[in-house]
Amino acid sequence: MTDATITTTKSKEPDAADVAARPQPSRTQVPGILLGVLRIALGWQLLWSGLDKVFGLGLATEPGKAVINGFSPTRGYLEFGLDPAGFAYGALHPVAGHPLVDALFLLGTVGAGLALLLGIGVRIAGLGAAAFMLLLWVSAFPLANNPFLDEHLFAVAAALLLAFSPSGDHLGLGRWWRTTALVKRFGWFA
Repeated sequence: MTDATITTTKSKEPDAADVAARPQPSRTQVPGILLGVLRIALGWQLLWSGLDKVFGLGLATEPGKAVINGFSPTRGYLEFGLDPAGFAYGALHPVAGHPLVDALFLLGTVGAGLALLLGIGVRIAGLGAAAFMLLLWVSAFPLANNPFLDEHLFAVAAALLLAFSPSGDHLGLGRWWRTTALVKRFGWFA
């Protein structure tokens, strides 16, 4: 019978050569990845808002008050959520429940949300999301917690950043999207 000897080795701390050999994200990769994450987050926020209104998923919209049950996605907010003393009330209250306003709301939430999630049509989706969030910001006046700044303006800034950057290329289908015949013919669809 042979004797087996077990030896243990101490784990050594990585030295500079080990650390340098590891692949490190470049300075350009990290901002790109962060743009992709920001695009996905804003896309999900918009998509969820629209899907909740369409199907009444039980968070912001009660199941019985969904679009599929014949309810307007804009009526509740524009009739009861606006401050009658706010300067947007006069312009927005009368269009509550109008079919065109409902369609634009759903296009802005579901359409822009899906486009941002996928990273396709980011320029149009980002501009649409910025306009939508800007309208929500205007409709919230007077703001409850700050005289000027709220989360809607942060979303406007994020949407504009996404619209004018190659954010669809990172964690999305943007590179492929730009090779399609549609985008080659109409570059503003990028």
